[in-house]
Amino acid sequence: MAKHYDKEFKLNALQYRKDHPELNVAAVCRNLGITAASYYKWAKEFETTNTIEVRGSGNYSSDLEKENARLKRELQSKEDALRILKKAIGMS
Repeated sequence: MAKHYDKEFKLNALQYRKDHPELNVAAVCRNLGITAASYYKWAKEFETTNTIEVRGSGNYSSDLEKENARLKRELQSKEDALRILKKAIGMS
């Protein structure tokens, strides 16, 4: 399963490399626990667009949005369980 990193982490990783010119990319990646391929992908994207896009369901712009998404998933799970129980006792 691939890890998802938020925009701040990606930008910080690029800045870390700039702040530590004595380290090569492999050392930076080892220190941050990322792959060199990820680092180079982020660097290329930042170089061409001057920003980094963040994709995926695990990235939220705020803690409130993250909590809202968690609560929606929890509600959906409970509704699914209730629907199954109703079918099991013939209440459909």
